[in-house]
Amino acid sequence: MSTPQERGFEPATGDGPEFSEGTEVRIAEVRTAFEGMLQIRRLTGADHADPEGVPAPWELNRPLRAVALALEAAGIPASAVGASGERVITGYRVCDGEAPGSVRVEWTGPPGSGAAHDAEEALARCVTTLRRLGWTALLYRGPRRRRFLEVEAPPGARS
Repeated sequence: MSTPQERGFEPATGDGPEFSEGTEVRIAEVRTAFEGMLQIRRLTGADHADPEGVPAPWELNRPLRAVALALEAAGIPASAVGASGERVITGYRVCDGEAPGSVRVEWTGPPGSGAAHDAEEALARCVTTLRRLGWTALLYRGPRRRRFLEVEAPPGARS
């Protein structure tokens, strides 16, 4: 079995297990990965007034990973699933969006957790975080009136 260091850092998408390697270790890993992302933005976005406020090319090619990292770095809790696939924690869940290059962010949790009731406020926090980092994040209502975000690169970012 490989260690976390051998696998490399993976941001929490909300579809994985709870992190058992300790809060301090995880916080340090997230901080390092997020600072690395900001440094890449500074180096690749020199022609922008605020290079940290525009997604870097690697983020545009891996939006799910970039959005998950941004949310986790902001201290927003990720959902998690147990060994048998049941949802065990309330938090964000990041998955591929409907359009190519887009990402969907949901607020989900175990049955009876009240996740649907908390979704509007929690997703508003996600919107604030993502927009500050240059992403376009729009709030929608889906089936059964469940709220979700559709996140994509800002207009003109892929040109």
